[in-house]
Amino acid sequence: MATIAQRRPAPSPLRRQETRAGLVFILPWLIGLLVFTAYPTIATFYLSLTDYNIVQPPSWTGLDNYRTMFFEDPAFWTAVRNSAAYSLVSVPLKLVVAFGLALLLNMGVRGIGLYRTIFYLPALVPPVAATIVFILLFSAQGGPISAVLGGLGLRAPDWFNDPTWSKPALILLGIWPLGVETLAFLAGLKEVPQDLLDASAVDGAGGWQKLRHVVLPLISPVILFNLVIGVIYSFQVFTQALIIGGQNGEPLESTLMFVVLIYRNAFRYFSMGYAAALSVVLFVAVLLLTLLIFKTSRSWVHYEGGLR
Repeated sequence: MATIAQRRPAPSPLRRQETRAGLVFILPWLIGLLVFTAYPTIATFYLSLTDYNIVQPPSWTGLDNYRTMFFEDPAFWTAVRNSAAYSLVSVPLKLVVAFGLALLLNMGVRGIGLYRTIFYLPALVPPVAATIVFILLFSAQGGPISAVLGGLGLRAPDWFNDPTWSKPALILLGIWPLGVETLAFLAGLKEVPQDLLDASAVDGAGGWQKLRHVVLPLISPVILFNLVIGVIYSFQVFTQALIIGGQNGEPLESTLMFVVLIYRNAFRYFSMGYAAALSVVLFVAVLLLTLLIFKTSRSWVHYEGGLR
């Protein structure tokens, strides 16, 4: 028995008009996506396989840039180690400090709105200005931090001229503007039902037990968000490292971060093909780390309703 195909009714003129209007409204966004995101991304992958110095047209070299990167450029592995160390220390530290601040700002004390505003202000300071102020604060010649340590009888390290202390100083600088992470944690804490906290208190749970077994599981999606954003940003630290250590990552390449290495090859040596190859490696590394975080999050991130 033959099946009689049912024809869909033709869209009404009003529906077609609404569709055209919607396409017109999203057209600027589509153009921006293609011109400023899709095209540069595709061009970067292509240029990473060429020898390109801006002046002359790119010439195809295949995988030579990647071969040079992995086997002939010691600065590549230095930048990898510096960026990995920065990420491994700064990301967990930022999560802990931001969550602690969010707990304090979630307290119902008088004038809490003013305190929340004050703690968010550092996030609004331009990175260049914040870095310069930070250098002045930690200066070994008359800086307030060094003066305080000297008053306590401690020898202040030469933060930005000692390779042992330059990276910790850069990590401290990265921890300072915590407004966004703290605000995200604070929003998550506001969504924790008070009934669950009261019920756990009736069952005899103390403050630490409520935090561990009630609060943290409920805000685990916020922790995941801050973790992913923190990892992505940690491998893209640039302005602070460039101002503190310059293009050479002084002292002794201790502040040579991966994006600084990309910048140096692109705008100092004008080796755009090699810089593009470095960018591709950074993109793939961050992508794999992000996918790994999402993969492992199934065991510790809990969504409303028990869905994972």
